[in-house]
Amino acid sequence: MSERTQHVLAFYSRHPISAEHIIARLEADRGRLTDLGPETLFTYDQDHYGGLEANDALAQRAHLKPGMHVADFCAGLGGPARYLAAKYGVHVVGVELNPHRVAGANQLNQLVGMTDKVNMLQGDVTDVDMPDASVDAVISQEALLHVPDKAKALREAHRILRPGGRLVFSDWVVHRPLAPEDVESMWNGIAAQDLQSIPGYVERLKEARFTVEQQEDLTAAWAVILAERFEMYKKLRAETKKAGKPSGDDAFYESYARLVALVQAGDLGGGRFTALKG
Repeated sequence: MSERTQHVLAFYSRHPISAEHIIARLEADRGRLTDLGPETLFTYDQDHYGGLEANDALAQRAHLKPGMHVADFCAGLGGPARYLAAKYGVHVVGVELNPHRVAGANQLNQLVGMTDKVNMLQGDVTDVDMPDASVDAVISQEALLHVPDKAKALREAHRILRPGGRLVFSDWVVHRPLAPEDVESMWNGIAAQDLQSIPGYVERLKEARFTVEQQEDLTAAWAVILAERFEMYKKLRAETKKAGKPSGDDAFYESYARLVALVQAGDLGGGRFTALKG
């Protein structure tokens, strides 16, 4: 395993949002961990930008319908996967590299009775252990920023999609070249690498034989969302430290502060892409 892969794995192993912390908060708030449905987790497990509305945006663009099979690339703790399975009646396979996140996601799936609808697969999105043409949609949220070979991940999405299936994802995008010290900061603190521009992603999608249906610039909305998330993370750090659970390191908080500034300045931002396999 390369040092860079180890760095990405370590980033999420020490991330302040973990299954252990989610379960502890759920038990503290409800006083019990029995008779829980998936909706009881939605306040706690949506570790991505925009919350449930962002999930719905992906679902609408992917044309999700009951019974469909969906792959979630870099699925983390499975929050979006559980939401989509519960609300839209789809079956979701979450592909996640970090074994701690896979174990945590499976623990949460079992806790809320979703093991029949959400399955976590430990693996690399650039080499997915799934058959050709086996899913109706592939989704991902703010996670491909950690993947060093995005073109290969997009090709894998195309391979496992059935004809007529859609890839819908959001990710960081670069609007202007970052200073070397900012590139280093984003890597050291948040494990971000090989960041693409919106035109760059469109080109990568075309190279992977997708037809690009929609490209959206989310930067203005993210400037607000990320500032709010940073305040949440700072509060969460004190809470997780007190509880003796992973709380992130200094590099994460330093880089996140810089991330907020870069997005507010329009150097970095977000994009959402919808692409069709013909």
